Amino acid sequence: MTNETVLTNGRLILHDETIKGTIVFRDGKIADISTGNVKFGEDLEGDTIIPGLVELHTDHLESHFLPRPKVKWNANAAIMAHDAQIAGSGITTVLDALRIGADENSDLGMCEMRLLADVIKENSQNGHLRAEHLLHLRCEVSAPDCLQGFEVFRDDDVKLVSLMDHAPGQRQFVNLEAYRIYYIGKKKMSEKEFEAFSQRRREESLQNSQNNRETLAQLCQNKGIILASHDDATIEHVNEALTQKISVAEFPTTFEAAKASHDGGLSVLMGAPNLMRGGSHSGNIAAKDLAERGQLDILSSDYIPYSLVSAAFKLPKLIEGFSLWDAINMVSRNPANAIGLNDRGILEEGKKADCVRVFEKSDVPVIRTVWREGKRVS
Repeated sequence: MTNETVLTNGRLILHDETIKGTIVFRDGKIADISTGNVKFGEDLEGDTIIPGLVELHTDHLESHFLPRPKVKWNANAAIMAHDAQIAGSGITTVLDALRIGADENSDLGMCEMRLLADVIKENSQNGHLRAEHLLHLRCEVSAPDCLQGFEVFRDDDVKLVSLMDHAPGQRQFVNLEAYRIYYIGKKKMSEKEFEAFSQRRREESLQNSQNNRETLAQLCQNKGIILASHDDATIEHVNEALTQKISVAEFPTTFEAAKASHDGGLSVLMGAPNLMRGGSHSGNIAAKDLAERGQLDILSSDYIPYSLVSAAFKLPKLIEGFSLWDAINMVSRNPANAIGLNDRGILEEGKKADCVRVFEKSDVPVIRTVWREGKRVS
């Protein structure tokens, strides 16, 4: 039997315009989009329909698996809680970030990352998850065990690999005072412990980063895995990324790096929390400023899932002349295309019926319904 859903009397956000009318799902795909209303189906009462959101970079899963320092939760329960919040935030496709490469102060290691990947795969195959979950590896290239950690995922279907170096003096933490505030606050280190930790991290970066970055870039190119460069700060960083066939520039920290990335054809990704807060919590560049310059392509929820839909609806209110469909593209079509998922992220006949019904309030949009492949999941 044909499985069909008709939604009428809605505002539909297409990739280049807004229309009022009707959308039909049939057998998991968008079967028809038309202006005007019909006398049957679900009355949307003027609510907005947007494509299901596509999230490329979130480490939100870890907060469910490790809700308190040294407190590890049941992995299945953590995945379920994470998935419920992701889907409830309108995200129908999520790349779950798993960290590769650790230091001695890491609370989670490769055994835990492997466990989470296995639990994600098992629950996905069993149909227990609302959103579609794909793997993203966040590779800390300064870590001595980075390549060994990557090898653990050799046989997995990895969609995205991010190359990052969080050592002091590097990229995000060129400002050493910001590094001090972040780690002393997060890890509750004494000054003496922090200085010793920083020195070890600098030495590890010098010893490992360049070789690990080049090796991982080549391995990913050979396997056809999309690459992202994290926290680029200089023209030299961007030129290196271009040489290594990087596709996504994640969270560039300077206007110089963002412009060079955009001009070089990389998809520039910034955090939705950055936009909602009015700036970076690390003191780096603001997402709004890049959007105003036409140098922002993708938004990511990063650590707050609901920030993605909130930022998309806020962006046109912040920047005069910025259309809602351009903002929605940044959280749906653009991230989907960046990793080769061209079957979703847009309201168009033949695409996956991944859609979100939104009621707009003055400050925060309200998500009323989420469909994945035509089935209601939230």
